[in-house]
Amino acid sequence: MASTMTSVDLAIPEAGLLKLAIWLSPAFPVGGFTYSHGLEWAIEDGSVPSAAALEAWLADILDHGAGRNDAILFVHAWRAAVTVDVDALAAVVELADALSPTRERRLETAAQGAAFAKAISDTWGSPEWFHLEVQLRSRFGTPPWTYATAVGIACGCHGIAIRPALALYLQAFAANIISAGVRAVPLGQTEGLGILSRLAPRVLALADWAMASDLDDIGGASFRADIASMRHETQYTRLFRS
Repeated sequence: MASTMTSVDLAIPEAGLLKLAIWLSPAFPVGGFTYSHGLEWAIEDGSVPSAAALEAWLADILDHGAGRNDAILFVHAWRAAVTVDVDALAAVVELADALSPTRERRLETAAQGAAFAKAISDTWGSPEWFHLEVQLRSRFGTPPWTYATAVGIACGCHGIAIRPALALYLQAFAANIISAGVRAVPLGQTEGLGILSRLAPRVLALADWAMASDLDDIGGASFRADIASMRHETQYTRLFRS
């Protein structure tokens, strides 16, 4: 995937930049540090024994797995929020809730999504956010939040530009899995940062590609990562919830 993003595309007003820095920080209370996206089993199995293997594993997840699908869902959630298209937003939220291939992966995205939505409502709620939240509650009772849709909606409601918001979301997604690898492989912090640095062009390219995507483009081929998540459900010794 070739990226056409420029420095102008990545410009965010300072207020939006500060919000994103907080929302996507590891310190934001969504509990991201408790999830490995199935990586913990892959490490124990021997599939990911090194920094190079972790980089390849994560590249596939971005290109062919949850990274790709989250990018598509983020884009369509953001657009529905900006246009206040409640029907479209409800469809995206419902679709996202149905996509997780395993129990633990659903827990990972749903728990983080619900925690993120609550934190936004408690601290950064805007009239636009509260309006859409009320509309979703009228349809679902408790909205079936997922992490990508919740962040996409919040960015749309706060007028944060879609391309940089998506790129930073994907970078945070990758960084969280790398953090799990640093603890469980184990790797040094410098090796982990090197992986994140080398994945940056891929993250930007994926964000750029997702901008032109349709919901029909959702799909995946990261079967090993999905199997790892299934195996993790019965892994005897583990640090992570997924």
